[in-house]
Amino acid sequence: MKPRILYKEIAPDGYKAMLGIERYVHHCGLEKPLLELVRIRASQINGCAYCLDMHTKDARAGGESEQRLYAIAVWKETPFFSQRERAALLWTETVTRISDEGVPDEVYEAVNQYFSERELVDLTLAIVAINSWNRLGVAFRAIPGEYQPAKVQEDKK
Repeated sequence: MKPRILYKEIAPDGYKAMLGIERYVHHCGLEKPLLELVRIRASQINGCAYCLDMHTKDARAGGESEQRLYAIAVWKETPFFSQRERAALLWTETVTRISDEGVPDEVYEAVNQYFSERELVDLTLAIVAINSWNRLGVAFRAIPGEYQPAKVQEDKK
């Protein structure tokens, strides 16, 4: 298996623009473990193997348990996630599948209980970002397996 297009080489300015959104999300103040849950769930829904590989490795490097990682796809059926995390996962699924039924008022109201307006915008930007990366990864067949979390990469230097 090989990639179709190395998009960051073909369109470096577009890639840099995507990284700008990532920098914003990284520094927005939302909890890093929560952001990884969101990235993993959206990547599961979108079938992005590259992003699943990356974000499960990042989550593990950040101390996430194997039990919770395995249960993200079935989060509604487990007691492993806080109410805030469950709200973020619900929002992730709804925004990722927005073409199914939009964003129903009851979903917004449920999620709004756990996030301030600013946090909800930031969470949505995180979901927008991972959905964009997923589309690039799937469309251009990004190959999973080689990615290593930054801490591991730094240790190799």
